[in-house]
Amino acid sequence: MPTDKLSKTVDQVVSNARKDREQRDTGYRAKALKMYPWICGRCAREFSQQTLHELTVHHRDHDHDNNPEDGSNWELLCVYCHDNEHSRQLDHQYGSLTEDKTKEELRQHPFAGLADLLNK
Repeated sequence: MPTDKLSKTVDQVVSNARKDREQRDTGYRAKALKMYPWICGRCAREFSQQTLHELTVHHRDHDHDNNPEDGSNWELLCVYCHDNEHSRQLDHQYGSLTEDKTKEELRQHPFAGLADLLNK
């Protein structure tokens, strides 16, 4: 590859990387990281530049399109607490499917009918 083509390719890659960075910096994650201390809001784990990729922005109302400039819908959570928060939300949603059932109906009976099968 001639030097001119290589130079243009490198310049294009660098230019694209800068544009991508500028776009990310205007996003809600960059804003939240500038606004809040790098500490998980649940477990209080502190983050450094090396571990910052493990810190996420959680939307308190679970609406990723609700991004007020004051950050009132954001909360910094580590990936573990963030996963836990979303698991709790799913558990709550699916829990409503079982509200009208008795505890006995919700119990699993993995060996139900096993005696009948063994007697055959």
